[in-house]
Amino acid sequence: MTKAIRIHQTGGPEVLRWEDVEVGAPGPGQIRIRHTAIGLNFLDTYHRSGVYPVTLPSGIGSEGAGVVTAVGAGVKEFKKGDRVAYASPPVGAYAEERLMPADRVVKIPAGISDRTAAAMMLKGMTAQYLIRRTYKVKKGETVLFHAAAGGVGLIACQWLKALGVKVIGTVGSKEKAALAKKHGCTWPVVYTEEDFLEAVKKITKGKGVPVVYDGVGKAVFMKSLDCLSPRGLMVNFGNASGVVDPVPPGILAAKGSIYLTRPTLITHVATRADLLATANDLFKMVKSGKVKIRIDQEYALKDAARAHADLESRKTTGSTILIP
Repeated sequence: MTKAIRIHQTGGPEVLRWEDVEVGAPGPGQIRIRHTAIGLNFLDTYHRSGVYPVTLPSGIGSEGAGVVTAVGAGVKEFKKGDRVAYASPPVGAYAEERLMPADRVVKIPAGISDRTAAAMMLKGMTAQYLIRRTYKVKKGETVLFHAAAGGVGLIACQWLKALGVKVIGTVGSKEKAALAKKHGCTWPVVYTEEDFLEAVKKITKGKGVPVVYDGVGKAVFMKSLDCLSPRGLMVNFGNASGVVDPVPPGILAAKGSIYLTRPTLITHVATRADLLATANDLFKMVKSGKVKIRIDQEYALKDAARAHADLESRKTTGSTILIP
C-alpha cells in the first residue's frame, strides 16, 4: 500500500482526502514511479471543483517527478532507477507512487533536479507552446501577459526576454510587480491600482499588442480584447478567475477582425514526438540559464488542501511543489 490524495466528490479544498491506495505492478506500456516531488497547478483545482469533470472517486494532479521502480512489458525507453518527469493525464500525481503510460513520461537530464522538474514541466511546456507555436513571437514585439508573477508567467517572461520580446504583465500587488520585473517583465502593471487597458494604450501609443496571453479568464477577458491591434490574437489558456462567458463572433469583427483561440497543453504534446520536442526545448532553456525556475512554496503532500487554498487565494508566486 502507498498513500495518495483522492477525491470522492467535487468541491473546495476540504474534499481532498489522504488515503491508502494499492498501486500494483505496471502493465504493458506502463512504468511505476516513486515520486520525489509533485507539481501544483491551477488545473488541479479545476478537477477538484468540477470545472473539468473527472470520474469519481479519483486521484488528482497531472505533474510529477521521481524514479522508475518497475517497467511493464514492451517498455524499452526506460529502466529501473531512471529519473523521470511528466505533465500529462491520467490524473493521479498526488501520490507517493503511481503507474504512468511510458509514452507520456520523459527522462530528466543531468543538471536539473527532481524538484525543478516537478515545478516546471506543466508550466514550462505551457509557456513553450504559447510563445513558440500558438503565437510565434518575433524579436522587437510587445505582448500582454496576464498573471506575470504566476508560475507560467515567470517562465514566459524570462523566455520572452531571451527572444527579444517586451512584456506588459499584469500582477496583483507591488511585490508581485517587482518579482515579475526581476524575471524579465518590461512593464509590470498592478491591476488593482492601474487600468491595464489604459497602460497598454499608453505603452504602445494606441497601437495595441499583437497577442494577449490570458490564463486568468473571466475577470480580464473582455477588456483584453480591446488591448489587441487589428487582426491580433487573443489566447485564453486558463480560467483562474472563472470561466469566460460565451462570446458572440460579431464582437471579434467589431474589435478589429481579431482572432480567438483556447489552446491546451494536452493537444500540443499529444504525440510522442511533440512531447519530446517541447520538453527538450524547455530543458535547453533552463540549462542555458536564460530561464530559471522559481520554487516559492513547498508543502507536504498530505497538506495538499492547504496548498490549494493558498493557490486559489492568490497567496502564491512562481511554482509550488508537494513533497511526498
